[in-house]
Amino acid sequence: MLEKEKALGRNKKPVLKIKVNNGNHDHPDYSAHIKRLNRVKGQIEGIERMILDRRYCTDIIAQLKAASAALRAVESEVFKSHLRGCVKSAFIGKDAFKAEEKIQEIIKLIY
Repeated sequence: MLEKEKALGRNKKPVLKIKVNNGNHDHPDYSAHIKRLNRVKGQIEGIERMILDRRYCTDIIAQLKAASAALRAVESEVFKSHLRGCVKSAFIGKDAFKAEEKIQEIIKLIY
């Protein structure tokens, strides 16, 4: 059974959460990031045009940095949500295997 609810994140932006009936915790709906990802998609298309138009190197690099920064921002939000939801839930639970599994996930993400 899926149940939708709104919650406020630390940055005071509404976050839509979907309760998944797996007995563990809520898995966030990241659709709020689609707008930002579409913007990045547009930036990438613009970079492609810049390359085809043989634009100046530093102009291309500046746009690459902007697109990378936007992706890092989405990555950061998803990662924070993972820590506050999935990881926190695993540590609150009594299953040591799940907690260790989450630790290994984080290690793989970081290194």
